[in-house]
Amino acid sequence: MKILIVQDFLRSGGTERQSLLLARGFAAAGHAVELLTFRPGGALAPADGGGSSPAGGGFRLRALQGFDTGLDWFAPGLARSARAFGPDVVVCMGRMANCLAGGLQRKIPGTAVVGTLRTGKPLPFLFRRSLARVRHIVANSAEARDRLVALNGIARARISVIRNSLVFPAPAPADARDALRSRLGAGPGTGVMLCVAMFRPEKNQRKLLEIAAGLPAGLDWQLWLPGDGPSRPACERLAARLGLGNRVWFPGFQRDPAAFYAAADSAVHASASESLSNFLIEAQANGLPAVALQAQGIGECFVPGETGWAVGRGDTPGFRAILARLMAEGPAERATRAAAARAFARESFDPERQVSAYLDLFKNLFADRRY
Repeated sequence: MKILIVQDFLRSGGTERQSLLLARGFAAAGHAVELLTFRPGGALAPADGGGSSPAGGGFRLRALQGFDTGLDWFAPGLARSARAFGPDVVVCMGRMANCLAGGLQRKIPGTAVVGTLRTGKPLPFLFRRSLARVRHIVANSAEARDRLVALNGIARARISVIRNSLVFPAPAPADARDALRSRLGAGPGTGVMLCVAMFRPEKNQRKLLEIAAGLPAGLDWQLWLPGDGPSRPACERLAARLGLGNRVWFPGFQRDPAAFYAAADSAVHASASESLSNFLIEAQANGLPAVALQAQGIGECFVPGETGWAVGRGDTPGFRAILARLMAEGPAERATRAAAARAFARESFDPERQVSAYLDLFKNLFADRRY
């Protein structure tokens, strides 16, 4: 089978990591795979260009723009490039690719174009219209599927739920954990809270800073915020104004944040822009209990009340109370909770299972030649 994945740009986000994971997984299963981006390069662009030999487990990476224009929506020759590859299935990842998916389906009617829904933000008109025209849709959470049915009138039978895959399932070695905690000044009794995300306003790291600033006096804690993006400078200024300079760290973009997962004690999340949080999935796989503000799909990222808690978006005191309780837990209780989190995540978000679910869907679409 020939599979084309379309993504606007390989920036440092969760959707982009999922695109690369799927490309590698499909290629490893023996399929011819091309990852087609609008813009060249990006923080996650493979150093080897993605490879070009499916027999060797690689995939081909191509960009539509001859040089980076900085325009995420500019996709010159998208249909022409798709026809040249001759795919059996096209998977559109991310907002801009999905806005063009319906038009691509119209131009290559013999190919099954699959749209994806991976955001909790309101969908723009072009996105909604496009999803109504593609052959099939993959939502990454049951809540996202149900919202699409209720608000946009799309038939439930046209939507499959395939959750995100673990990108960093393997824990970092203990020495990496200890070295990172030492470098950032976290002692044995310091409760380290972690949020790995791009710095965009909708990711809402500033809310995490406000929550942390009001934790009970006497608690020994740090907040680590790996990532980069346009809202980072404002968050750094807010941390300074709140007097958190020695408690909050901004380590920047991490191509592989495994050491941060291993060195932290809990995961915190305030974004409302996702339909399933890659960060919370990775945190669970690394044994971190999670505290998150309620949003679409959040409850599907952990075992509610056991390995994670979804807090009402206005309940800041409740958020702080759970964090304080987690920091007060003893080693045995922490170990039990961590084991439950790892077991849940590795079973529910196993990469091989998720890749197989996509391939089964593609085979069904490919076999149904009625279109």
